[in-house]
Amino acid sequence: MIQPVLQDDAFLADVALARADAASRRLFVWWLGQSGFLTCHDGECLLFDPYLSNALTRKYAGTDKPHVRMTARVIDPARLDFVRVVTSSHTHTDHFDPETLGAIFAAAADTKLVLPAANVGVATQRLGAAAGTRLVPLADGERATVGGIGFEAVPAAHEERSPEFAGFVVTVGPFRIYHSGDTVLFPGLEERLRPLAIDLAFLPINGRAPERRVAGNLNGIEAARLAHAIGARWVVPCHYEMFEFNTASPAAFVTECTRLGQRHAVLRAGARWQLPAP
Repeated sequence: MIQPVLQDDAFLADVALARADAASRRLFVWWLGQSGFLTCHDGECLLFDPYLSNALTRKYAGTDKPHVRMTARVIDPARLDFVRVVTSSHTHTDHFDPETLGAIFAAAADTKLVLPAANVGVATQRLGAAAGTRLVPLADGERATVGGIGFEAVPAAHEERSPEFAGFVVTVGPFRIYHSGDTVLFPGLEERLRPLAIDLAFLPINGRAPERRVAGNLNGIEAARLAHAIGARWVVPCHYEMFEFNTASPAAFVTECTRLGQRHAVLRAGARWQLPAP
């Protein structure tokens, strides 16, 4: 089992230090595993696609696709009461986990969930009364501002394009972040993203290599090339080292980024990384 660099009390102490450092105007980032990221700027924090439970391990125990965890949980979601906005790019449980979201909602009465508009029905069904007025649905191209953080929904293709799959371009202070959700390359994606001046892209690297049986996502080389093609200032890989059956090495991603001259960072779960203002 991979142990996070910082976990539980130590992780929360590190986040508190970063939140207090508003004067630097830096963007602070922690990888929480899979496609989950916590970002904080000027004291305000945003949580991308968190999976902070063992729901899938329990669900698939004893089946032909056991979801054996590779990385220990960074933090109990019930302790994230300072997070005011969360995203869910689609309804697969590692991106929309009712156990994680329910715990966050119970801890913070005003936390909002930004999600594809097509998924409101599923979200309401899974979260029940906890959904309430917390949902911020966005269709492709729609925008919203939540607590001073701007969101724009962009298309994604988790093998096939569908309104149920989305990426989000998020404006936090002077930073623009692209979280792709689960996606493969498709016509028009680069053209859609290139004008948006992305400072930081979070991209999956676990899919579509010929020798792998897991499809539906970019592989490391594709992720590096997409980041370079859209002019992302930095790119961080994700969607690996969570489940034994569905992981990848970031080595090919790093090699291709280096070849392209694309700035990149490979994070460790629970460790803080920071990006200075552009």
